[in-house]
Formats: sequence, structure tokens, C-alpha cells
Amino acid sequence: MRVAMFSPTRLAAWMLPVALLLSAAATGSAPRQWHAEETFDRTVPLPSGGSFSISNVNGSIEIEGWGRDEVSISARKVTLGPAESLRQVGITLDVSPRSVAVATHYPEGSGVDVNVEFRVRVPARIRLASVATVNGSVTVYDVFGAGSLATVNGNVTLARSAGLFSARATNGNLLLDLLSLAGGLIPAGPSASRASFSAQTVNGSVILALPAETGAELDARTQNGDFSSELPLLAHTSAAGRLIQGRVGAGGPLLQLRTVNGSIRLRISRPLV
Repeated sequence: MRVAMFSPTRLAAWMLPVALLLSAAATGSAPRQWHAEETFDRTVPLPSGGSFSISNVNGSIEIEGWGRDEVSISARKVTLGPAESLRQVGITLDVSPRSVAVATHYPEGSGVDVNVEFRVRVPARIRLASVATVNGSVTVYDVFGAGSLATVNGNVTLARSAGLFSARATNGNLLLDLLSLAGGLIPAGPSASRASFSAQTVNGSVILALPAETGAELDARTQNGDFSSELPLLAHTSAAGRLIQGRVGAGGPLLQLRTVNGSIRLRISRPLV
């Protein structure tokens, strides 16, 4: 097949202007001026190879791997309303010997205007069982394992990491820069029967950067966008160029890339210099 080639620019160089553009669109002409804020800080033990999950509603989640067998959770609750609103939004922590789960709870049926921004550090080798928010971005760095990353309104960014992940968004871009598809942990659940990496969005683009020597099986689909690859690719495509199936390099795990309104870019990852 004939595959469109993209200019050899680094993924990070693309991500920065996109992030700034989306940020400007989301915030409008001026940043929000919060009236009150409250912080939450906890550190709990979790061995390497354990499981971590976090659920949020309004606010972003940032996760970074580190070399400790513990999880550090920092959250900042902010509101445009009265300070009493902060106390109506709770953060719970469920800790067991090999798992940690964090959740944000809003009062049922209320319109409390509170954002909760999380910054979390986890053991570098980890299973991110579920990292999800509704209104906000999900960002993960320096993690080697597997897991599920999801948002409705926001971007998903995965960088300096390795393993088989699932990344999903409804209104947002997926910006994924991997060191390897081999992270040492097999995804749990139905996907365990066939190792795969999936990235799916509705209104946004999928950009996946991998080392040049990566091998994988590719199944990429877009309804209203185009596809391009810098990686060596033996594939066949539909007449409209919206369905691309084939082999990357020598083959390997399945790459499932999906978008409705956006493009799919498969790139060669390059170290920042």
C-alpha cells in the first residue's frame, strides 16, 4: 500500500502547541479565579507490581512512576463558590496489601462547583487498573506495566513509559509516546487472552510514537480523518483509506487505534535532546 509519510519531528514538539491550543480553547480569554481551596495529602505502601486505581469527576489526574514501594497522593480541591462547597466533595482511600484505590465523591443530585486536581506518584512497575476522570486530562509518565486510562472531556497523555495500555477519550486527543510495548505486566480482564494496546477517541486524533524496531499487528480505523506512518508497515487499506490492517516490522502485539473525527499518526519515537 501507499502510506503517507509525516515529517520527522519529535512527538513532544507536536504535543506542546496542541496542549496550549486546547488549553486556550477550554479556558477562554482568562483563567478561572478560584475563591477557596483545600488540599489532601496521603502516602501509603504499595509494592512494585501492585495495582492502583483512581476515579475523578471534575479535574485532571497526573501520575508519575518513581523508585519507591509506596503511593503518594496529593489533591487540590478548588471552587468558585463558597468554601463550604469544598467539604461536600470527599476523597476516599481504599488500601490493601497489593492495591490502592482512590475516588472522588460528589453529593448526589447537587451542582457543587468543585474541581479536584490530582498529582500521584506510584511504583514505576505498576498495574494501573483504572485511571479515569470525566472533565479533565489524564497524564502518565515513567510507568512500566499495563492499565486503563480514560477521560470524557480532555486529553490522554502517556510518555516515557512501556507496556500494553488502553487509552480512551470522547472529546480529546490521545498523545502516546512509548519506550516499548513490553512492560512486564499482562493486562487483566478479557484483553489478557490476546495481548494488545488500544487507543480510542471520538472527537480527536491518535498519535502513537514507538521505537523504530517495534513489531506489532496493526488495526487502525478512522471515519473522518487520515492515517500516516513513519514505521515500516506492510498493510492493506480500504479504498477510502479509512481502514488500515497489517504488520508493523516483524509483528507482535495487536495495536488497535480508533477515531471518528480525527487523524491517526504512527511515528518513530525520538529521544529529546
